[in-house]
Amino acid sequence: MNDLVREVTGSLHALHLQIATAESCTGGLIAGLLTDLPGSSQWFERGFVTYSNLAKEEMLGIDSKLIQMHGAVSEPVAEAMALGALKYSVAEVSLAVTGIAGPEGGSVAKPVGTVCFAWAIRGLPVVSAQNHFAHASREKVRQLACTRALEGVLSLLKSFSSSHS
Repeated sequence: MNDLVREVTGSLHALHLQIATAESCTGGLIAGLLTDLPGSSQWFERGFVTYSNLAKEEMLGIDSKLIQMHGAVSEPVAEAMALGALKYSVAEVSLAVTGIAGPEGGSVAKPVGTVCFAWAIRGLPVVSAQNHFAHASREKVRQLACTRALEGVLSLLKSFSSSHS
């Protein structure tokens, strides 16, 4: 994980970009990882921990109807979280994570371990994905979600870098 964090932060630094995070099931773990390294104020702008639906609405401006229609754990809500993080920050890059870490809270349609992600760069289309981390403990789901979120933002930054060099 440390190598991945260093690669993400190095890429942000090299591109002169800052990131904002919007986290639900990871509860700020990603923000913590990104700020563990010295000099993080150069690439980390802010983090939103929006565990409840109300927090998503109040802090990120997400329409309650979107949550009612798709559920808090959905790609449309993750996308809205990523866009909200950009709207309410001066960061150029955002990532969002919303999921069901367990051990309770899952359903047939969205079992425990379902996590939705979104990544955005200001002015470009949002990218989103859903993963299912089956048969993993709460701690493991959260760790895997952090890894996937960082891998996704790194991929987005590499694409951005190659198209803007």
